[in-house]
Amino acid sequence: MRGGRQPDGAIPSTTLVELTWIEKRIEHWIRFGHKVYEQVLDQRHRVVGFAPNTTFAFVRWAANDFGTIISRIDILHTVRDGEPFQTLPFVRPGGDILLKVDRWPKVERVLQAIDTIEALGIDPVDVAPDHWRHVHNRLNAGHEPRPYTRERHHAWLQRSRTEP
Repeated sequence: MRGGRQPDGAIPSTTLVELTWIEKRIEHWIRFGHKVYEQVLDQRHRVVGFAPNTTFAFVRWAANDFGTIISRIDILHTVRDGEPFQTLPFVRPGGDILLKVDRWPKVERVLQAIDTIEALGIDPVDVAPDHWRHVHNRLNAGHEPRPYTRERHHAWLQRSRTEP
C-alpha cells in the first residue's frame, strides 16, 4: 500500500484504503461505500478499493493506555485519472474530501446523520455531495446541520441526471 503501484488485482484508477483493526487500539473501518476491490493482508490488515466517481466514509479511531487519541471520520468522493485530489492518510491516491471531522462528539453526530439517512431508505453513497459539505461546515461552526430529506434527495437525483 505504501509503494507507488497498484496491488495485484486492483483495477487502475481505483482509490485504495488501508484498513487496520486491532481491537480497542487501532480501528479503521469503512462506514459506507461500495467496494470494488478487497485484499486481506493478514488478520488485522486489509486494503479495499473504490471505483472512480463514488463516495465512501472512512472512520479512524485509536487509543493508548490513557484513552482515545484520535477519532475521525472523512467522507470522500473518489476521483478519475487526471482530476485534482486532496491527500489523506491511509488513502491512495486521495480524493475530494467532502467532510472531515475529528473528536468523538462531532464524529458521533456524523454517524447519527448517516443513520438518519439510511432510516429514510437512502444509501449514503447516493447523497448529494453538497449535503456532506453542509454537515462539515455546520458542525465545525458549532451548529446543527439541516437534515437530509427525501425531497432534497429527489431534487439531487434530478439535477445529477441533467449534468454531464
